[in-house]
Amino acid sequence: MNAATEAIVSIATAIVGVAILAVLVSKNSNTSNVITSAGSAFSQALGTATGPVTGGSSGYPQTSFTQGNLTLGANGIY
Repeated sequence: MNAATEAIVSIATAIVGVAILAVLVSKNSNTSNVITSAGSAFSQALGTATGPVTGGSSGYPQTSFTQGNLTLGANGIY
């Protein structure tokens, strides 16, 4: 990268960083609930990924997904 591109990327990164910090410390933000939800989603995704190996359940009660005429279920696509 040349010097101009590096300067532009640095400024853009700083602006995004300040915006993230402003959202996190805002009185209107719901940071603790967002962090809790993200942790819960990660935990559920981890359980789903390791379920076939550990014998645990996926944590998702839905057994099929339908979109229009296409259904994806435990027995395949039909």
